[in-house]
Amino acid sequence: MPIIVNLDVVLAQRKMRLNDLAAAVDITPQNLSILKTGKAKAIRFSTLEAICQTLQCQPGDILEFRPDIQPVPDKNNLQL
Repeated sequence: MPIIVNLDVVLAQRKMRLNDLAAAVDITPQNLSILKTGKAKAIRFSTLEAICQTLQCQPGDILEFRPDIQPVPDKNNLQL
């Protein structure tokens, strides 16, 4: 998936535990863990806003887009 969640990096930089962030944002630690591991399919803007306010960061510090890398074709196996 091309969206990478860097929440664990930002938490480490702020020396904050996941449970402390969950309490501050009023979200369950389980749901925050799903987001942290990149398994979440969506996030509410209000949740993202609360996370950014608590961690004093920008959404781009937490979410990163990396396009999928397409494999390079083998020159010896090209079909014309």
